[in-house]
Amino acid sequence: MDLLLIKQLCSSHKLRWTNHIFVRLAQRNISMKDVQNAILNGELVEDYPDDYPFPSCLIMGYRTSNDIIHIVCAPNDNGTELWLITAYIPTKDKWMDDFKTRRVE
Repeated sequence: MDLLLIKQLCSSHKLRWTNHIFVRLAQRNISMKDVQNAILNGELVEDYPDDYPFPSCLIMGYRTSNDIIHIVCAPNDNGTELWLITAYIPTKDKWMDDFKTRRVE
């Protein structure tokens, strides 16, 4: 996954906000600005090459309040739009202290 492309699409506001992410943002008290901040300042944690309709990835970044959040997003096929799929606040029961490594179940 091309993190530079993802950041370029985000910085130029070429974002497709899915219905799913809007529901999750409201449930989790995460703002759209938090999502954008996390992408622009984040790092790639996982790739999901088999996701549909586009290969996606998990980005770990920081909210405007400096709390860690995870964003799942996917550039479309021609790299002109970034689909924002979901966002959540990672927890230590599922993630190691670095919030980049999943705990083994």
